[in-house]
Amino acid sequence: MKKTKSIDLTSGPILKTLAELALPIMASSLLGTAYNITDMAWIGLLGSKAVAGVGVGGMYVWLSQGLVALPRMGGQVNTAQACGRKDYDEARSYAASALQITVFFGLLFAAVCLVFLDPLIGFFNLTDAKTYTAAGSYMKLTCGLIIFSFLNLTLTGLFTAQGDSSSPLMANLLGLVGNMILDPLLILGVGPFPRMETTGAAVATVTAQILVFAVLVFRILTSRMEPNILREVHLFSRYSGKFYKNIFRIGFPTAVQSMIYCMISMVLTRMVSGFGAAAIATQRVGGQIESVSWNTADGFASALNAFTAQNYGAKKHDRIRHGYRISFGILAIWGLIITAVFVFLPKPIAGLFFHDKESLSIAVNYLIIIGFSEAFMAIELMTIGALSGLGMTKLCSIISIVLTGARIPLAMILSFAGMGLDGIWWALSLTSIVKGIVFTLTFRHTSRTRLQ
Repeated sequence: MKKTKSIDLTSGPILKTLAELALPIMASSLLGTAYNITDMAWIGLLGSKAVAGVGVGGMYVWLSQGLVALPRMGGQVNTAQACGRKDYDEARSYAASALQITVFFGLLFAAVCLVFLDPLIGFFNLTDAKTYTAAGSYMKLTCGLIIFSFLNLTLTGLFTAQGDSSSPLMANLLGLVGNMILDPLLILGVGPFPRMETTGAAVATVTAQILVFAVLVFRILTSRMEPNILREVHLFSRYSGKFYKNIFRIGFPTAVQSMIYCMISMVLTRMVSGFGAAAIATQRVGGQIESVSWNTADGFASALNAFTAQNYGAKKHDRIRHGYRISFGILAIWGLIITAVFVFLPKPIAGLFFHDKESLSIAVNYLIIIGFSEAFMAIELMTIGALSGLGMTKLCSIISIVLTGARIPLAMILSFAGMGLDGIWWALSLTSIVKGIVFTLTFRHTSRTRLQ
């Protein structure tokens, strides 16, 4: 069988190169969005209390993504830069080291969640027993078996680092199909399947993640792409401390940023809980709807990250600047489209998930307010991808933590000033707008001072 070369991100037409890498990642991200929305749509049939419970349990799944961001980002950037230098032995060492850290973190996080399950859920001060039970049943499975999600995220980053974004797309597509089939069967109980409600949603999610992992491993073993650095990694070998040190150096700021971001959201969720289960459900579902924009921008950012890292390793700085400008235009247009949809069509969208008047009204306000920030959020994520590819994860984290942290006092001020729940939504939107502007200015400054 004829071997095929991975995408060389350091040569060829920039738009074509970015498109070949970014489109499968964006499609994979959209599949992830569909994956989450499918869950919410079926769980929504159980009522707002079930949605709120899954939302609370899902907060810890989100928190875990911050932990795995360390080996994923550190592994992806270092592996991509090594590939840009054509040093494939070093790239394999970085990939293996990143996977070792991923496995350790996955087992550690699962153990903590299972041992401290009740105190973790208790943080949100849930007063409804049904919501509390739903959170516990969902969290036990999704966090207890989080290692498959961790491995999928790190492997996706490593596939992308070597210029292969098609394999993660294939894996996520099959995972989505599996999840879409299992959700109604296990949540509602169809035919011989028992009605498992929120536990069924967790079983469907974990099963789909295992399927994605199996497909990724299969692609590693059977892909004819050259170089295929993942096929020759040795997971049980010991590597020089420099590999782990460099992974931590690049990945640690991103991990801290992501986890603090989630903790800030937890505090905001606790504030939202004071407005009732319908408000929590809206925040959870609204976030999943918004992920149509967020996941797509993040997917493109991942492609730009690998593109920037490889070209930085190859010292092709003009190519980095041109790639950023092209990406900026694409993401700005995408964000404006999402803004228009959220602002002008909020009720039909919210109506897909909520069937009672109170929840529907809250969700409509959420979509309109958040809608104004979508283009800025897309630019923010894309720019973080570019700056991280240069190894500037520490600066990205500082900016993001400071501005995201401002949401808490701003939400308190606006909420107590008479805006109520809408004040919290405006705090989210306004800080996203500011972050988009600040990150754009930061890249322009970096371009003038570092990419000469």
